[in-house]
Amino acid sequence: MVSKEIERLVQSILNDPPGGHPCCKDGTCSDGLCVIHNKEGVRSIVHNGAARVTAGMGIEAAGGIETDLAGLIDHTLLKPDATKEQITKLCAEAKKYNFASVCINPCYVSLCAKLLRDTPVKVCTVIGFPLGATSTAAKAFEGEQALRDGANELDMVMNVGMLKSAEYEYIENDIFAVVTTSRRYTALTKVILETSLLTDEEKIKACLLAKRAGADFVKTSTGFAGGGATVGDIALMRHVVGSAMGVKASGGVRTREEALALVASGADRIGASASVKIVGGNGEARAASSLKAMQSY
Repeated sequence: MVSKEIERLVQSILNDPPGGHPCCKDGTCSDGLCVIHNKEGVRSIVHNGAARVTAGMGIEAAGGIETDLAGLIDHTLLKPDATKEQITKLCAEAKKYNFASVCINPCYVSLCAKLLRDTPVKVCTVIGFPLGATSTAAKAFEGEQALRDGANELDMVMNVGMLKSAEYEYIENDIFAVVTTSRRYTALTKVILETSLLTDEEKIKACLLAKRAGADFVKTSTGFAGGGATVGDIALMRHVVGSAMGVKASGGVRTREEALALVASGADRIGASASVKIVGGNGEARAASSLKAMQSY
């Protein structure tokens, strides 16, 4: 039943409805970003410098801080060799620049919750990371533990192999298990699709399943499977989920221009590790001061 419904919805998205889509005028997408009607336009944007975005923690740039952009960024450090000192620095930067959240591995959730308490910065962690191939029960348990430790947002990895096997009911239940856990703590759930491994049709299916399961966001990438966020993928994901869900661009976000292109394509949130560079931050001394204060915990 789920399989037939998903296939029907995919075809309704890929085929124009009677009267055409409201974004189009004379068969051409009016905003130049709709991948359903203007794939060449999207490719042009990608090739002109907004194809992939990657960022490195703590890189400073001249100029004023873009606070509006900072509020869309999940300041990220998910490397397997990330140390406690580096995570502490990440939190200091997030506090200084008012990033939306820090995104870290589950073992550091309790530390970040302590460092960021009484600040607006959220604690985001990853579930089933980076492969998404753990069992549904394991993902739900991992999410429960992270939420108890103080996480506010869970970025769970979808099971890509099950999607490619057309096990749509499995995917929906897998996502729903984490969503249900998150809701008990009034936390957000973002579903990582790993877009570099998917066809456009599979991306549509993944978005539809995440939406059916009640997730709050769909997200492009883990950053561990090659590829990264593209304006084309963001535009497609936004087209599928509409205004009902958030869209997070993650995996290779390097510059302000790239981040802004992704936001223009429909991203509500940016996952990046070089967030300080992206917002044009400077003032290394102030960051060092915040770091020193946090190290007293």
